[in-house]
Order: sequence, then C-alpha cells, then structure tokens
Amino acid sequence: MPKFDPRDLPDLVRRPIVTEKATILMEQNQYTFEVVPKATKPDIKAAIEDLFQVKVVKINTAMQPRKKRRVGKFIGYKPQYKRAIVTVAPGDEQKIRQILFPEV
Repeated sequence: MPKFDPRDLPDLVRRPIVTEKATILMEQNQYTFEVVPKATKPDIKAAIEDLFQVKVVKINTAMQPRKKRRVGKFIGYKPQYKRAIVTVAPGDEQKIRQILFPEV
C-alpha cells in the first residue's frame, strides 16, 4: 500500500454531491463526493476512512466530460470535475450520515 501524507488527505475530497441519484445510492451504503481530478482510488479511500472513521469497501470514479457553454459570442467550458462513489461497510453508515447530515 502506498504511503500518503495524512495532512494532504482532507484536501482531496472537495464536497459531497447531493442529487436525486446520489440520494437513492445512499440506501445501498454508497456516498458520492466530488474529488480532486488527480486523486487516485487508494488516495480517496485513505481520505474517506481518515475523515469519517469508516471502512471503505469499494470505490467507483468517473471523470465528467467537459461541456461547452456560450455567453453571447464567447464560447467557454464548464469546469471539469471527478466524482467518486464510495461504498461503506455495513454498520458504518450511521457514522458517515451524522457527519454529512447532522440536522437530519
């Protein structure tokens, strides 16, 4: 297993993604996060386990394609981001939910 600098791990995970699909996945212990594009699966696993004190079973990652956006005659692109779908071990879902959604 590669060696990570524990001080850099929290910066890899940018924010949780809360969409309709992500909410449905939460019922199967899968949580969706936006991560730094250069982060690898072992990096993301170490970061999530360190941040939330949970056991990560599996990670799926996806890079979204760059989409064009026009404003008048100017053509630009939406920012590209990487999405990580993290599967948490059964029994740990309560720990991660209390941190992500403290008021619920």
